[in-house]
Amino acid sequence: MSNNPSFVLKKVDDVVFEEKPIPDIKDDEVLIAVKKTGICGSDVHFLVAGRIGDYVVEKPMVLGHESAGIVHKVGSKVTDLKPGDRVAMEPGATCRKCDACKRGRYELCPDIVFAATPPHDGTLARYYPIPADLCYKLPDHLTLEDGAMMEPLSVAIHAVANIASIKPAETVAVFGAGPVGLLCMAVARALGAARVIAVDIVPSRLEFAKSYAATDTYLPPQFQEGESRIEYSRRNAKQMQTQLGLEERGLKAVDLIVDASGAEVSIQTGIYVAKHGGRFVQVGMGTPEVQIPITTLLVKEIDFRGSFRYGPGDYQLAIALVSQGRIDLKPLVTHRYSFDQAAEAFQATRAGKSPDGKPVIKAVISGPDVDPASLL
Repeated sequence: MSNNPSFVLKKVDDVVFEEKPIPDIKDDEVLIAVKKTGICGSDVHFLVAGRIGDYVVEKPMVLGHESAGIVHKVGSKVTDLKPGDRVAMEPGATCRKCDACKRGRYELCPDIVFAATPPHDGTLARYYPIPADLCYKLPDHLTLEDGAMMEPLSVAIHAVANIASIKPAETVAVFGAGPVGLLCMAVARALGAARVIAVDIVPSRLEFAKSYAATDTYLPPQFQEGESRIEYSRRNAKQMQTQLGLEERGLKAVDLIVDASGAEVSIQTGIYVAKHGGRFVQVGMGTPEVQIPITTLLVKEIDFRGSFRYGPGDYQLAIALVSQGRIDLKPLVTHRYSFDQAAEAFQATRAGKSPDGKPVIKAVISGPDVDPASLL
């Protein structure tokens, strides 16, 4: 097949299908026939707002970056992949020369070419070119749908295993029970956390989290009239501690807070709940600027760190944990769409539910001419 149909964001709330040239590849690259692509919150945000922080959609851009596919063609210097190989795709090509790359923190490369981050095209097309070393062969017992889910799982692994350096028997609280939050819970459990607390404002999400990876759940209260956000967060933290039997020191304290929501009150509450000497990892993107209780952060000596995308070893650990059965990705995929239903898939993800009322956790779009029911 010589055509390359692509799902293109032209401007805010304006998406179309377009034929694109089949990409050429460099000597060290491969051309992937993309078969499965998950929809990320960032894709929806670009659709709705046209920007995330400093990344602004200024020209038409192909969407999608959570993908897996089959090697279609290999460059002349590629020796470890061949046409027909099934691979998960790490969608960020770095310069390999800057200080960040050389220090092994390539996710901070200033010149990264990241799929579906302006101005670079994404993976929702028939073909996508990618450096060969950013493709990871999938074991035979894993599907390409599993392969596409390795991208959000790698985000969670980067936050929990890499940035937070989780230890066995620790207590972890995860704010936000969307896909990344759920996967952070799953990683924490897989790596030995004794207690994993899911926090969300949607009861159905907490029910799913409890069935999936959380040992405990917490539903925050409503705001009181005239209450400021910081006052609410202080009250919320005390209620969470009382309800779950949490303390600020010792074995009943929360060792690690992971915020996967980006909500200001979640960040504030997490700081109040974290143990003295504990850790806080911010992985969720929400309001660009938030107010935090900085004195509490200081006197508790909380190690507050950001987590951005993924880095060396994260994809390999993701595949290993799923391959060994320590993390099950299948329950997270709630909706499947054909390529020509891509707009419907985005609308359902944006609404949080499909027209039949079923809540969306993760929607996966199949490649052109691929049956959505085929997991490959």
